[in-house]
Amino acid sequence: MSSMSGVDLIIKTRKEFERVAASHIKELLGPGAEAVSAPWGYLGIVFVKGLGADRWKAAELIAEKIPEVDRVLVVEEAVKADLTEIEKAAVEVARRYIQSGDTFAIRTTRRGRHGFTSIDVNVRVGAAVKEATGAEVDLEEPTKPLYIEIFQDTAAICVPATREYKKLRRDKPLPLQFFRKVAIGQLVYEGDEEAVRKMGERIGRAVQTFEVGELAILLHKPIPSKSLGTFLEAVEAGIESRYQIQVRSYGRPVWKVPVYVYELYQYIRSREGEPIVVTDPKGDYITHVKEELAQLFRRDRVNVLIGSREGIPTGVFRLASLVVDLVPEVTIATDFVVPSLAVALVSALEEAGALPRYVGKRRKH
Repeated sequence: MSSMSGVDLIIKTRKEFERVAASHIKELLGPGAEAVSAPWGYLGIVFVKGLGADRWKAAELIAEKIPEVDRVLVVEEAVKADLTEIEKAAVEVARRYIQSGDTFAIRTTRRGRHGFTSIDVNVRVGAAVKEATGAEVDLEEPTKPLYIEIFQDTAAICVPATREYKKLRRDKPLPLQFFRKVAIGQLVYEGDEEAVRKMGERIGRAVQTFEVGELAILLHKPIPSKSLGTFLEAVEAGIESRYQIQVRSYGRPVWKVPVYVYELYQYIRSREGEPIVVTDPKGDYITHVKEELAQLFRRDRVNVLIGSREGIPTGVFRLASLVVDLVPEVTIATDFVVPSLAVALVSALEEAGALPRYVGKRRKH
């Protein structure tokens, strides 16, 4: 059991790193500071006490020196876990912390049982802070976020001493819709059964990671049926394993990559009139042809051919829209080509100004 009396900082860590962080904090701040790990048994939390007026200096020092710490929150007020009390205290803190030209968001984490939800706190406090400061609400990238950390019967009104990190921030490029246009043509991989299986699984996971429009396994010469069967089964298994992870993890629909089998030259003929891009070290560096690449991606489908031990036959080059080198002076292993291709495409299309950008939105609590 631990009390929130005198808590100056609330430290957040990865679960089961709170003891390590607390130890480093004590060593860093000296004997006057007290670091309590996992108060009330809450993993990933450290209370720091005994700092007084030096709490901001200590917060900045912890953020700078201790990588085990994910977030440092400076406690500005601590009140009873009651909506009216929380609102009043948050407004007082906001008046000191938030100016009319700022944007803000209320971030509430509630631990214990209460007659209200975290959303209730966000809505009520957000409205009160907006009225008191004249600042606008921005839930995605606020310049002045305000944290309300509720532990049992106490609510701490906190100001962060560390930056908020998000996967999707304003002005980041959005390549997913362009990946969906990509049809990968992959030459079948040959070798011993175990190597074929491993390579197939890796290729399957790679194409599913980027959710490309489709994958065609291409045959350009006779190969043993057993080897082909092993490769196809492994590709499908790789796609399925990655797909299941994405479905569980993403908060959006996930595209499952379909797989087809073609003879290489019939594949080329079937895609007549469509853009065809060949990946090969003999080609132009991909960012040097970024404008041409951007033009190709105005079409509904762009076919990208990838070799496997053997490169794409040079006769195909004459029918290609572009032949591109992904990394000059480097021959990329077969299972790394799709990730390298995806990164190179994003870089080239971004430089060409062809990718849309995430603009986000501001909305009220």
